[in-house]
Amino acid sequence: MANRFISAGIRRYAQPRLLSPLSDYQPNQLSKFCFISFVFGARTLCSSVDSRASAFHVPLARKLKSRKQSPLPALKNWVDEGNDVSHSELRRIARTLVKSKCYHHALEVVKWIENQKNFHMIPADYAMKLELIIENYDLMEAEEYFMNLPDSAAKKAACLTLLRGYIRVRDTNKAETFMVKLYELGLVLSPHPFNEIMKLYLATCEYRKVPLVIQQMKRNKVPCNVLSYNLWMNACTEEEGYGVAAVETVFRQMQNDRNVEVGWSSLATLANAYKKAGQSKKAILVLKDAERKLSTCNRLGYFFLITLYASLKEKEGVLRLWEASKAVGGRISCANYICILICLVKLGDIVQAKRIFLEWESNCQKYDIRVSNVLLGAYARNGSMEEAESLHLHTLQKGGCPNYKTLEILMEGYVNWQKMDEAIITMKRALAMMKDCHWRPPHGLVLAIAEYLEKDGNLKYANKYITDLRNFGLFSLSLYKILLRMHLSANKPPFHILKMMDEDKIEMDNETLSILKAFTG
Repeated sequence: MANRFISAGIRRYAQPRLLSPLSDYQPNQLSKFCFISFVFGARTLCSSVDSRASAFHVPLARKLKSRKQSPLPALKNWVDEGNDVSHSELRRIARTLVKSKCYHHALEVVKWIENQKNFHMIPADYAMKLELIIENYDLMEAEEYFMNLPDSAAKKAACLTLLRGYIRVRDTNKAETFMVKLYELGLVLSPHPFNEIMKLYLATCEYRKVPLVIQQMKRNKVPCNVLSYNLWMNACTEEEGYGVAAVETVFRQMQNDRNVEVGWSSLATLANAYKKAGQSKKAILVLKDAERKLSTCNRLGYFFLITLYASLKEKEGVLRLWEASKAVGGRISCANYICILICLVKLGDIVQAKRIFLEWESNCQKYDIRVSNVLLGAYARNGSMEEAESLHLHTLQKGGCPNYKTLEILMEGYVNWQKMDEAIITMKRALAMMKDCHWRPPHGLVLAIAEYLEKDGNLKYANKYITDLRNFGLFSLSLYKILLRMHLSANKPPFHILKMMDEDKIEMDNETLSILKAFTG
């Protein structure tokens, strides 16, 4: 095969199936239902079940929550006590463990299924096990497992999982070689593997390879689906040598293809091409066509188009679609509110953003600080620190829990508007928070506070500040130079600083050497 392939993207081979509502279960099914809820680590959903089930629930939920103990003893005890559990229930349990990122426990459950004589592994089970081998071990073991699968149906179900494993580590050679192997096995019969490889070529900026994939599909008589056309149009949009005319050509081919229906996503892709080409009027016209294709059951498309309207500075379209999205059933999510607030802030309409924020606040069931952070950031960037502080206090009173982004926004505002004492206080709170998260403050903020301490001559706090930063790996030559200069000004010996620099493997530049020379002069 002339072309080699790689795919990127979807994290799951099969979507987890949701449990039915409790009311859907017959009385004799409640025990099974509760068993599933126990393994999920969920709260007790039915308190009226027999005492054995209730006793089973609490310890197993704790074990799964801690992620330290295997679920297998609990499963074995459940079965040994004469209780039944079906293959489909166990599969749901494994999927839910995957969703909770308890990959090792999920793999144990799948292996347990595989070892039971009365259960027969179906192709989807093999795909799930392969996915879990990748998560728990490595691709070499996954490759070996794939090659030893019992039949072509199992390999067909699992092939995309292994392909995506190569994509995750960006192993182009192995992925393309594997695609060739799939051809040899006769497993490339749908557009999905082709779509995955086009995603990767887009991610790696190899746009010219995408049309070659389309050609390969045509040679193999594999039909394009909507995603295939969208990816093709995206590649033409990004590749300078193609331009918007190439995108229009692809779109016309899609319109003439009786096997696909042009929906909002394809029209949005075309609109994005016009936007990037500077043809805003055409983009807006296409987006209006896309609006007519939106579902009345799902809000995803609404907010995709809202974002595009915002990028075109078309506030009318943003607000129109926001109001239209309210007609879709179900609660508007925090993510939706965050999206509309970001768009309005980007458009400079803080008044509308505040109105919608208050609307969210009056309806929210749980105070999500990420929503208020959008408005907080707008105030801080605009220099309205009094409003930012007022909003921050308001969120605390409402039960909001500040996260690292909240503190970063406040620090940036204080530093930018030279309220350095407040910035230092906020940094102290941030340092305390850093013990429990992976977030680290931007180096610019760290350095700005250190420079203020140098200007203020606060050597005692500067020593503590930089020592605390060092404990979190936030050391740099710039920070050490500030500390050296402060010790020089105070006629204090720099020996402990030099020791820290040596331990941190900090290489000195000419400026640092000049400072050290001044100590001996």
